[in-house]
Order: sequence, then structure tokens, then C-alpha cells
Amino acid sequence: MSVNDDLASIQRCMDELLRSVGRLEKQVGGGGLEIRRVRTDAQHLRESVTLLRQAAATPVVAAVPELVTISDTPYDNSLWTDSDDEGLGARDRRAP
Repeated sequence: MSVNDDLASIQRCMDELLRSVGRLEKQVGGGGLEIRRVRTDAQHLRESVTLLRQAAATPVVAAVPELVTISDTPYDNSLWTDSDDEGLGARDRRAP
């Protein structure tokens, strides 16, 4: 099955779930917190499936990262005058 087929199948199941929740709500009554939660959750799931279908319908364009060339020439040593040696601390101080 393709992704679109799976999503269409899920959509049909969600439609059936909402119909079943509607029938159950008529039998049990719609005033209870539990049935309202079930109805709200089912509606949220249906909206999520709709969003998934929309996302699957739009083609994904792979972004090509921009390449950065790094020069082989050595760095200027003045860049490191105030830097700390990793794990050793500053040059003019002693390690604890």
C-alpha cells in the first residue's frame, strides 16, 4: 500500500469512529465529561489525519547545503594570544 492509500484508509476509519461516537452519544447522553472527551479526541485525531494527508500531498524538496571551502593556509598565530588551552586553562596561570 502507498502512503496515500494508508492515509485514505485511516480517514475512512476516523469517519466511522466519529459516526460511532455520535451513535454512542445519543445512547449514553452527551452531557457527560467522558463522552465529550472521546468526541473531542476523535475530532482531534481526524484533524491530525487531515494535516498528514495535506503534508503527504506536498512534494518534499531536499535542500542542498551550501559548501564552504576551507583554506589550507595556516591561521594567524595572533588569533590565539588570549585563548585558553582546553583542559589546561590560561597560559599565564597554573592549573589547580
